[in-house]
Amino acid sequence: MTDEKLPMSNTEFAVARLRDMIFSGELAAGSDHLETELAEKLKLSRTPIREAVLLLSSQGLLAIRPRKGVRIASLSVSDMEEIYQVLTELESLSAWLAAKKGYKDSELSALADAIDAMDRALEQSDLEAWAVADDQFHASLLELGGNRRIMRIVGMMADQIKRARSVTLHIRPLPVKSNDDHRLVYEAIARGDAETAKRLHYQHRQYAGTMLVSFLEKIQVPYV
Repeated sequence: MTDEKLPMSNTEFAVARLRDMIFSGELAAGSDHLETELAEKLKLSRTPIREAVLLLSSQGLLAIRPRKGVRIASLSVSDMEEIYQVLTELESLSAWLAAKKGYKDSELSALADAIDAMDRALEQSDLEAWAVADDQFHASLLELGGNRRIMRIVGMMADQIKRARSVTLHIRPLPVKSNDDHRLVYEAIARGDAETAKRLHYQHRQYAGTMLVSFLEKIQVPYV
């Protein structure tokens, strides 16, 4: 048997390209587009475009406007405040649940690997690599918590968070505190201290949300 990947379908290609165009700003937030226009841009028929639009709409990246095409979603500061309120509560609960499960160190390797990757990224001042490792840490934390509904709800907000972070990543201080916070949460989970894990992660996410919102307010990015 081989591990060759199956070719990407037209719909999968459309989803990937449209996401890239939204995150890069090529499809600016608040802008309107017809499906025929998007199909022409990507050199596809309207069917995969329509299917991609439905998926991206469910992820909150765009809104379908009957007979008017689609509008690329904006994300206000108040939206981010609400998102981080939910995220802080649910991820902190996941940290509590993970600590309760009594995992062995080997079962926490994904968390440890993510922290190590974040440390290496900061040593090289590679903020893009740091962001990837940060995402890995938070995704692993949710998996260790084991609550599928929490994972689903947080997943619905992931793209909005990435969009906001993409415009603040290079103007924030080096996230040394974030790495330290992650390691403390990991250590609390490893020793089964659920209350400490929950409290530390709550403080971490609350601080991160406050800082992100403050940067958005200062730079006043039009599409966020």
